[in-house]
Amino acid sequence: MLVLLGGGVVANVILAKTKGFGGGTLMINIGWGLAVFAGVIVSYASGAHLNPAVTLGLVASGAEEFGNAAMGTTVAVSVVSVLAYIAAQLIGAIIGAVVMWLGYKQHFDAEPDAATKLGVFSTGPAIRSYGWNLVTEIIGTFVLVFVVIGFGRNGDGGGLAALGALPVALLVIGIGASLGGPTGYAINPARDLGPRIAHFFLPIKGKGGSDWSYSWVPVVGPIIGGVLAGLASTALLPILG
Repeated sequence: MLVLLGGGVVANVILAKTKGFGGGTLMINIGWGLAVFAGVIVSYASGAHLNPAVTLGLVASGAEEFGNAAMGTTVAVSVVSVLAYIAAQLIGAIIGAVVMWLGYKQHFDAEPDAATKLGVFSTGPAIRSYGWNLVTEIIGTFVLVFVVIGFGRNGDGGGLAALGALPVALLVIGIGASLGGPTGYAINPARDLGPRIAHFFLPIKGKGGSDWSYSWVPVVGPIIGGVLAGLASTALLPILG
């Protein structure tokens, strides 16, 4: 749901002949925020885990279980549960990208620019400088995970799922508006790598390459940022209750 709607708003804004063509960066930011809202709503049973950086950040913060206690769907944090969550996030992102492509199939066919087609699926830098692009992704993801953990620490004990989807959606819009310009703010390894894999294997007319030389940045950067945020939260965020 996250990637279907998030990729969908990018397609609507940048692909030729769509009714949303030229809607601008803010429309993309708002669309991605609402995509996160929808994703969180339908993933409450997992504890609203949509992002490996958030999952790893929670582990770094000392989380002992994932899931939703109110729904009786908790699992202990372990190597197996972490890998299962991340695998599910990646598979879901690939499926979402495929469904998004089906919805915009004719517009992908009508779009003459291969880079624009790739831009619907995955992020790319405005100025290519791998080191600085990595820094941007680390900072953006640190903000995401640090604030998400802050939501949980100041809630009713139920964490992100108990607080609801709206605060996270607004946070994603804010990160996009404030920090999204340099790299397109992947801030989620699955969100970028899953659709990039889909772009690689889908029969997209005139699609060009999948820019694998850049693909490590929106994976490594968010992981570093998420883990740093989890570690920092143990010292910097108040633990209430």
